Amino acid sequence: MSQFFDARETRQTADREAELFARLPQALDSAMRAPAYARHLGEIEIETITDRAALAQLPILRKSDLPALQKQALPFGGLVPASPGAFGRLFTSPGPIYEPEGREDDPWRAARGLHAMGLRPGDIVLNTFSYHMTPGGFLMDSGARALGCAVIPAGPGNTEAQLDLIEAFRPNVYAGTPDFLKILLDAAAEKGRDVSSIRKAGVSGAAFPKSLQAAFAERGIVAHQAYATADIGFIAYETGTHDGLVVNEGIILEIVRPGTGDPVAPGEVGEIVVTTLDQHHPVIRLALGDLTAQMDEPSPCGRTNIRIRGWMGRADQTTKVKGMFVRPEQIAAILAAHPQIAKARLVVTREGESDAMTLQCETENRDEALAQDVGASLQSILKLRGKVDFTAPGSLPNDGKVIADERSYD
Repeated sequence: MSQFFDARETRQTADREAELFARLPQALDSAMRAPAYARHLGEIEIETITDRAALAQLPILRKSDLPALQKQALPFGGLVPASPGAFGRLFTSPGPIYEPEGREDDPWRAARGLHAMGLRPGDIVLNTFSYHMTPGGFLMDSGARALGCAVIPAGPGNTEAQLDLIEAFRPNVYAGTPDFLKILLDAAAEKGRDVSSIRKAGVSGAAFPKSLQAAFAERGIVAHQAYATADIGFIAYETGTHDGLVVNEGIILEIVRPGTGDPVAPGEVGEIVVTTLDQHHPVIRLALGDLTAQMDEPSPCGRTNIRIRGWMGRADQTTKVKGMFVRPEQIAAILAAHPQIAKARLVVTREGESDAMTLQCETENRDEALAQDVGASLQSILKLRGKVDFTAPGSLPNDGKVIADERSYD
């Protein structure tokens, strides 16, 4: 199989832009048939939206607003023109945010990115992304099978059973979060289990610092990272040059000044905004809350699409911990459940090569029973374990933050 997935990856920029914006009016027309999009976009002249300057005049839709919009008009908030029964699968992601999956073979556009990561027909993929309610597992699964790979639908957790699967099927590819791959490798080393078959990894859902990349390389595993979301699918992917992420074909990616819809200059850090052209489920200028910057030159790998630096933090206080989004409204729910707490701040850090979080609470009552109750609420609402730290009233910073991401990846 060729180094490239198809000829679209190496075409001239002008040709790519022409194709994208020739298709955009059809996507806009489809979006306008969804009542919430019609209200959101207002009176627009669809036939005039034929370049990036015109697209930038349309209003931004924020991903952080989707849970409230969908709650008002279940399941998709009036933003999807097709009915739920028109799709192949229906999912929920933390928020909650409800998402449909198309009926085509590779609905999340993952095959192209996985090919760039080195996956080829006959590879065996241990897929540890979740298949339970969320689309993560199916996103990787459909892309890998479209390439001719065999997939082990392992899902996350249950380390011992995962090691059994690896020794039985001898997968040469791992798909999942980088943190869980390290857990598997460390557990195998401790227990004397053979996981030497794994030589490639496609990771996403969590930060992938250079220290962890080096640790995998020392064990003979070449790992590539993908930038993907549950509502869009594969947005950008790392290639063999390991120098930035190449934007996927078939989507329009903009980088805008946080809090606005105004595009920033190349090289300037801004918020990622994505438009997709699927007429059954169009997405128009969805601001994802993630920061990145466009790199000046095309990738040395030969692909000519826009190249970005990858994930560079959050434009809002919503953050991702161990592959799960954590939102300010979830911290508010914990406070509502425990009126003894006057104020709280979730601090996200790194412990070793894994994400960690501590809920700092201002309260006069600091007994152990309350700490256990708050910890249980933290796990129930965020679906993640974390520490609880009581502090004196008035001691937390007066800066409006309820989530402080203090992780460093240097």
